[in-house]
Amino acid sequence: MALTYPHFLINFKLYEGTTGADGLALARTIETVQRRTGATFVIAPQTPDIYRIATETSLSVVAQSVDALDAGQGNGQVSLDAVDSAGADGVLVNHPESPDSFGDVAETVACCAERDLESIVCVDSVEMGRAALSFDPDCLLFENPADIASDRALAQMDPARVETFVSMVEAENPRTRVLLGGGISTGADVKASLEHGADAAGAASAFVGASDREAWLTAVAEALEAGDESG
Repeated sequence: MALTYPHFLINFKLYEGTTGADGLALARTIETVQRRTGATFVIAPQTPDIYRIATETSLSVVAQSVDALDAGQGNGQVSLDAVDSAGADGVLVNHPESPDSFGDVAETVACCAERDLESIVCVDSVEMGRAALSFDPDCLLFENPADIASDRALAQMDPARVETFVSMVEAENPRTRVLLGGGISTGADVKASLEHGADAAGAASAFVGASDREAWLTAVAEALEAGDESG
């Protein structure tokens, strides 16, 4: 696997103030906390910023999305070769805000494996997760799309559902890791995620909207350590 677990994934999405020089400054803030605490952070910047952040920081970087296309004719899409060459360590696949067909998911996961890129496939149910496991992804990102940008962390609201999902993954394909997303906004949410069996957690709006981002990251780092020790 290209990524270290446990980790916390921060997705910049399309939020204002997360691109170009601003995006690099955010990445350097995350890197500062990573170095100070020893916690592992992974970021998903917008595609044009992958090379710059991968080159100018020590952070692991994943692409927000790619298109399942072979090299050749095409315009405007993002190829796996492009993000690989830019220095990405992995790829988000089938994110609820940029969904893929299941055929494309299978193709992207296979192509990621050929390039040693982490394939992180987004799913929203045990049944969908079981189907995705047939492609042998490195990680399943489990979240309820309705909880995105909320404060309804799944491990807090429905821990039994998290444990059921984790147990299914362990039974079907124990190599695949589980990352919880959707509604994670505090260190307590991160700690609960790991305590209920997840290998990683992630957020987007909670980081971007934090009034003191370094303090917020520090709380997440402390929760990663606490959750890993208790898990």
